This record gives sequence, structure tokens and C-alpha cells, in this order.
Amino acid sequence: MSQKLKTQIGIIGAGPAGLMLAHFLDKMGIESIVLENKSRDYVENRIRAGLLEQNTVDYLKEIDVADNLLEKGLLHEGVNFSFDGERIHIPFGELTGGRNITIYGQRFVVRDLIRTRLERGGEIRFEAEATKITDIDADQPKIYFTEDGEEKILECDFVAACDGYHGVGRETLPTESYRRHDIHYPFSWLGIMANAAPSSDELIYSYHKDGFALLSYRSPTVSRLYLQVDNDDDIDNWSDDRIWDNLHKRLAYTGWTLNEGEITQKGITPMRSYMIDHMQHKKLFVAGDAAHIVPPTGGKGLNLAVADVKIMSKAFEDFYKNNSTEKLDNYSSDAMRRVWRAQGFSNFMTTQFHKQYEHGSYEYLLQKANFDYIAMSTAMKTTVAENYVGLKHI
Repeated sequence: MSQKLKTQIGIIGAGPAGLMLAHFLDKMGIESIVLENKSRDYVENRIRAGLLEQNTVDYLKEIDVADNLLEKGLLHEGVNFSFDGERIHIPFGELTGGRNITIYGQRFVVRDLIRTRLERGGEIRFEAEATKITDIDADQPKIYFTEDGEEKILECDFVAACDGYHGVGRETLPTESYRRHDIHYPFSWLGIMANAAPSSDELIYSYHKDGFALLSYRSPTVSRLYLQVDNDDDIDNWSDDRIWDNLHKRLAYTGWTLNEGEITQKGITPMRSYMIDHMQHKKLFVAGDAAHIVPPTGGKGLNLAVADVKIMSKAFEDFYKNNSTEKLDNYSSDAMRRVWRAQGFSNFMTTQFHKQYEHGSYEYLLQKANFDYIAMSTAMKTTVAENYVGLKHI
């Protein structure tokens, strides 16, 4: 007979969304168990995004998991946009009333969340693969999972699936309960990590006739950089020298120098947008990549997942404290307003700075006109800044 466990909220996935949800619920006095199919070591060392919106930083402070972030995170009060060698600066705090972004690697966020949850007595079951979700229309939904070679069952009041695009959560949602939207962009990103001091205090997005480039970083000694490449390109085609040559060319700006260093990681990632327009069914709720994926150009992936579970946690709190299902019923519509805004901003940033058309064509000249408008208009700079740092309310 399968071993049975019980809790109030069964959470699938120990990424930022699942872990943040567990912490939000713990602060509200709501019990949860997190199931994660990978090992703790694997989860804590996955290289992922590192850009935290103001809201995400504020949420980490709210749940008292921000000590390392505040000590080691790199505050960014602006961003640089380049187009054919011209460069403009967007001052975030000045345009948004003091809201900014912080660079702090996702793996460090995850490590902080895991360590603090375990120190506080919360439960995370690693190498516990959720295989099936049943009875989502009953009083006690069940999550079947495999742990130590045995099938076990987690009974709960609600299931929160934060287990990504390929997870059992999205697969369990009835396909007739939502509409699906996909965009596949005609280019990919070649990304590298390099042991090089960052060449700029703030990120640089650059359009060049040979393709897009982005300068970011993870620490005062580690740079993160990207190049636009074709979808059918192969990483073996890109020697370290070729990568640095292209970065120098595409990021070039008078009086500015790009620092080089040992490349420690490189890979190619396709660009796509994906979302479903309804993120729940009966007692199953999905969040993060299980519900939506955005191209990384706007830095919204992690932040959007955290925004989902913040809304979800408030809905669970309303249910347990007030015996009300109103916020639960409205979870999808409440979350979707931010999802659509994030999709819109991510699409804007992606289409604005990537080469898709011939240099000098009508479409290229529209991109240049958009850049010139950002340069001349405080209103447009403010729009970019508000979206980049994350809207406080939407």
C-alpha cells in the first residue's frame, strides 16, 4: 500500500515560484509540502536568470529571506540602450519614484529560500517526482509521487503546480479549459559566462547590423553576455575568439571598452513566447513556466512566476481565513493582467533590438524611429523604466 501524507497546499516544484509560495503560506500560517523531482544539489546549482524586479526584492524582504540579497545583490538604477553605435541611458529610479532592479543570480535566490525553509522546519522532499494528479474536483486532491523507489500519495486541499512547462501540472489541466498562444522567434541567443569584470555598471542592450548583443553580469568578477545567432546554429561554430570578436563589434561605443576573460560556460537558447489564458481548473492552480514563458530580453521570467504565487497565496489566505473562494475563482484573471503586460514588454524589447530585416529596410527604419523616440521622450523612457523594474500594481 502506498504511503500517504497530508497537508493543506501540495506544491510541485522547488524553483523560485514553488519555494516563494511555501514561504508566503508559512507566513500566513498555512501548511504546505514541496515536492521536487531533482536533487537539492541540482536545484541549487542550475544557472538561470539573475534580474530581480523591485517587487521581487520587496517580497523577499517580506518573508525575511533577503539578507544575502541585500549584502551581495548588485543594485541597478538604470539601463543602457544602443542602436548602430548610438547609446542612451534610462534612469530607473529617477523616472519611477525610486524603483530599481537588482542583479542576484536565481540559483542564489533558490539556495536562500531552501536553506531558510528547512531552518524554519518547512518540508521540501527532493528527488520526489510527481507523476500524477487526481481528484482535482474532489475535497482532497491527490498528488502521486515516487520517492526512494516507492510510490507515495500526498493528499491536500489544493494543488499548486510550479513545475515548469514539462511538468505534470500543466499536463493535468484539461486542454479545453484554456487557449494556448505561441510565438517562435526566428533567432536564438548564444549566452556565455566569463571570468571578467563587468564593463559597465548597468546592462547594455545593443542593436547592430550583424545582430543583437547584451551585456549583463552576475557579480563584480563574472560577466554574462549574449549574442543573437540563427536558430539552426551550433555552439561548436563559435570559438571563444569568434565570440569576443562579435561582442566587441556589436557592443562598440566611442570611448568604451569591453573587458574579456576566460569563458566558463556557453550555450544556445531559442527565443519563444508561450502562454495559456486560464491558469486553474477546480482545485489545481499553475504558476510560472507551467503557465507562461517569455523571451529573456525583458528579464520577466522569474519575476512573473513570483508575481503569480503572490496572487495565489493571497487567494489561499482568503479561503482559509474568511472561507471565501472569490480570490481563488479570480486567480487566473488577476494574474493574467500582469502576464499580458509582461508578454507585451518582452515582445517589444525582443523585436526592438534584434535584427530581423535588411539594414535600411522599412522595418529597420521603424526600429530606428522607435529608438530615436525613446532617446527624445521622457514619457517613453518612463514607460520603459516602469515596465523594466516591474509595475507595482496592475
